[in-house]
Amino acid sequence: MTPVEPGMATSPSAARPDNHAAPPVWLRAAPSRARRKPPLTLDRIVDAAVIVLDELGAEGLTMRCLAQRLDVTATALYWHVKTKDDVLDLAVDRIFGDVAVPDASESWLEDIRVLARAWRGAMLDHPWAAGLIGRPMLGPNVLARTEFLQSALVRGGCSGLHLAVATRLLANYVIGASLTEATWRRTTEPETRAAARAHIVASANAYPTLDASGHLDDTRWDDDLLFEEGLNGILRTAARR
Repeated sequence: MTPVEPGMATSPSAARPDNHAAPPVWLRAAPSRARRKPPLTLDRIVDAAVIVLDELGAEGLTMRCLAQRLDVTATALYWHVKTKDDVLDLAVDRIFGDVAVPDASESWLEDIRVLARAWRGAMLDHPWAAGLIGRPMLGPNVLARTEFLQSALVRGGCSGLHLAVATRLLANYVIGASLTEATWRRTTEPETRAAARAHIVASANAYPTLDASGHLDDTRWDDDLLFEEGLNGILRTAARR
């Protein structure tokens, strides 16, 4: 080993000429670091899917589009979901999570009204949802709300076949009403709706009952009133049994 003589540099930094000496640590700029992406999770995928569905509808959602929204490759999505149908099922269950499960009250009828109104509201906020409720819905949010609906009907005296029929009547009514309202609002301009009513009026001889009942007349009965009256009719039938 070569001995260190007096005055000889003992470290690489000390061996540098003065004009190459590094500035004091306090004066050095912090090294730039690449911005890290948040980790891809199932929750992030579903959140992004709901946004895309709200903007483009079910037809506009593709795995490629979803991957671009998340700034990942499409391949990365398949570590968490297998198909687009998986994404749709998860998205539907996610928006059902926005429907609060009411606390059971002394009135089973009012409990169902509260749930049905919130259910309709969620589907009107997300118009794509009603059209997707065709496959068995096994998500925890859907099942929890269906459990509440049936338990309220049981408290009202429903059982067996009547319970199954009442459940289907209520579910189909809320889904159908929401789908009709959402489609009507999204695809029909006010002028077109007025023209549709004008067509009924002009054809009163052919459709006298439709004319007299105010069919397609938005100014006569609004959607909220029609929904409430239809819901009350179903609940009156359930209560009589």
